[in-house]
Amino acid sequence: MLMFTSYTGSLASCLFIFISPSLYYLAPILVIVGVSSLGCSFVLLNAFLPLLVAHHPDNSMGKSLSSSSSDSTSDHELESLNPANGLPPMRRSNPEKLARDLERSAQISSKGVGYGYISAVFVQVLSILIIYLFSKTSLSKTSPSLSIRIILFMVGVWWAIFSIPTYLWLRPRPGPPLPIQSSPGFADGAGKSSRFRTFLFYTSFSLKSFYGTLKRAIRLRQTLLFLISWFLLSDAVATISGTAVLFARTELHMGTIAIALLSITSIGSGVVGAFAWPRVQRRFCLQPKTVLLCCVAGMEVIPLYGLLGYIPVFKSLGFIGLQKAWEIYPIAVVHGIVMGGISSYARSVYAPLIPEGSEAAFFALFAVTDKGSSAFGPALVGWIVDQAGTIRPAFCFLAVLVVLPAPLLWRLNVEKGREDARAMAEGDGKGRGRYARVGAE
Repeated sequence: MLMFTSYTGSLASCLFIFISPSLYYLAPILVIVGVSSLGCSFVLLNAFLPLLVAHHPDNSMGKSLSSSSSDSTSDHELESLNPANGLPPMRRSNPEKLARDLERSAQISSKGVGYGYISAVFVQVLSILIIYLFSKTSLSKTSPSLSIRIILFMVGVWWAIFSIPTYLWLRPRPGPPLPIQSSPGFADGAGKSSRFRTFLFYTSFSLKSFYGTLKRAIRLRQTLLFLISWFLLSDAVATISGTAVLFARTELHMGTIAIALLSITSIGSGVVGAFAWPRVQRRFCLQPKTVLLCCVAGMEVIPLYGLLGYIPVFKSLGFIGLQKAWEIYPIAVVHGIVMGGISSYARSVYAPLIPEGSEAAFFALFAVTDKGSSAFGPALVGWIVDQAGTIRPAFCFLAVLVVLPAPLLWRLNVEKGREDARAMAEGDGKGRGRYARVGAE
């Protein structure tokens, strides 16, 4: 599924090369397919994180384990992550192992985010080069959208090429198979299912599974508390990013290349943040939740700095408070460093709150919470701009929006959430074992 969504998204991006003004109505369809594929890819990729953590080479113990004991441990770990056949899941009862797993999870997430940011910087540099070269030719006048279409084609090719190592080296994630179409409503008279009925069956199955995961998450108080705070935080992040680009274009009158350089500055700083925050965590012995709160505080700096432009002293100076275009670049550095921490540590805080065996389902809920919030903040910013006629008053709303998840994260009790998730997983395991015994009898 990861390969399918990756190549579907890359194909959608490549097809933009054919989107001419006469075919503009096909562009939204490709956007929907591409963004949906990207979101699904992240959900599926996150589902591998617990397994990568469970099988991470332990420097202190890995050398002393024999191959046979490693295989045995591997089987138990996989069973704990994907309980099946009525067997109860393995308990996370070792505090030292839990601490190591949290640290490994943060390290893997940070490296993944950091390498992703590095590749993004490289692609954006190529994009700026393409835009610049086209601006020097007559094609920029006869076909203004050609440079952007070539960039989207390049992105699709990049996505396809770097999905090949995933196909070659990433092992299949084990787990119980999908259910068969045993429901009479999805089979024809001969007992066979058409492709349309198969599509309906698995669509119904996925919606029911998502609803079941949502009900389980509501029962877990700490997990629900994190998801609400993540909803608010991801909304704030998406709103700040969109508002910054809009502010740069309309208020600071920055061109396409200048804004592209702004994006590179932010993403390049994200590389620094992704690799620096784990060092800060180890240096000051911080919990992942504390690092996430520090990132929220850093994000709050951005709208507060924009509000300085209302203070008469700074307003008279003509700079400070995002009055000049160059000021937005240091803000982009802050944004990138903070985003590197948020992208890395949000999953690390969330992972212990998931019942064993439900990682993929709960990470799907995590992704839905993330993407589902991205419309609310921008819509309110749009209303504020429409009423005020300028973007700067929206900084007041952004300052409030960023700080909203902080009290919820402060109240989050990861230890209590871990215990609740463990109890739910054990209860599910006992229920499966009871049903399996009844079926056998």
